[in-house]
Amino acid sequence: MRKINNPFAGRPSYNCFGCSPDNPHGLHLEFFEDGEEVVCNWTPEDNLQGYDKVLHGGIQSTLMDEIASWTVYVKAKTAGVTARMEVKFRKPVFVDAGPLTVRGKIISQNKRIVTIYTRLFDANGICCAEGKVDYFVMPPDQAKEKLNYPGYERFFE
Repeated sequence: MRKINNPFAGRPSYNCFGCSPDNPHGLHLEFFEDGEEVVCNWTPEDNLQGYDKVLHGGIQSTLMDEIASWTVYVKAKTAGVTARMEVKFRKPVFVDAGPLTVRGKIISQNKRIVTIYTRLFDANGICCAEGKVDYFVMPPDQAKEKLNYPGYERFFE
């Protein structure tokens, strides 16, 4: 696995709930490249539960949306916005059962839509949720101009 750098960190206006290391209320996600997939390991906290000790479904969806975004950054080599997301919650994810792993992989790509298959695993490697995220992407030059995409090479400095 290869560490993916966060080239957005340190920018004054960067406060992403998912991946900003400086957002005091955020998830502080970090990402790795593992073959065709982008991977994130993360340990949930008590304050993110829905039902007693169960990770809120909105946070699970956020994890899958975030992995999709970073998959677009480093695998499609551009940026865009979530156009559609479908999540299947298969098993409860417990906040006190150890670290989670989230994985994303491009399953189709055309000129403007990239589809990413996402999975969320518990500490025992059981798939607890999976999703399909359609991302509306821009050509890299437009992504740089409109979304501050730093360019593929900045993710691996």
